[in-house]
Amino acid sequence: MPEALKILVVEDEVKISDALRAYLENAGYAVYAAFDGEAGLAMFNELSPDLVVLDLMLPKISGEKICQEIRRASRVPVIMLTAKSGLDDKISGFALGADDYVTKPFSPRELLARIQSILRRCSGGISPLYSRMSWNGGDLELDLESRALLKRGAPVNVTPNEFKILSSLVRYPQKTFTREELIDIALGEDFDGFDRTVDSHVKNLRGKIEDDTANPQYIITVRGVGYKFGGADRARKNA
Repeated sequence: MPEALKILVVEDEVKISDALRAYLENAGYAVYAAFDGEAGLAMFNELSPDLVVLDLMLPKISGEKICQEIRRASRVPVIMLTAKSGLDDKISGFALGADDYVTKPFSPRELLARIQSILRRCSGGISPLYSRMSWNGGDLELDLESRALLKRGAPVNVTPNEFKILSSLVRYPQKTFTREELIDIALGEDFDGFDRTVDSHVKNLRGKIEDDTANPQYIITVRGVGYKFGGADRARKNA
């Protein structure tokens, strides 16, 4: 069975959150709930959800601020859920990067239809916000469109699987991926190797992009879990 798509609901009204959770779980989604902006942003970074339902009027951090933070790193679909129904409010929401805007009171059935429509459009995978990225003053550069990887300006020859793993890691730089997730996301369902094969790919990648493989700065091991991307000082192009 394919893994259920993850939906993060950031809504401070518990009754609305609980009703949405029940309705969406009944439709087959894995639903996670946060009740204030601070928790919502933390859960987004931890979970890397497939879609976010985001209330605007939240404690601690506003929904507008959360949407801005999400859009700095990802094109994950965001549906704003709010009592603000004015035209200017909607225009402002879309300007922040929202994919849809639903006003309260609303029908869970309508919201589900909007979620399904957006996820169908993203069925080929959520594309990164930037196609070209570089880290540490150009020490490492990655161009997702041309599938080019450069180390200090010199081309790095990587295998297709190595490129898929690296591009998956940089897509969610704050997320720790398990080996199983990297197999599913980067290598695909038809991959018939062992999960430790990922370790071999990571070892080879480190040998090509790290200055010190014993103390890597880009592909970081999270003991007992898997790997995450640790590149700092990112510059981004082609938004």
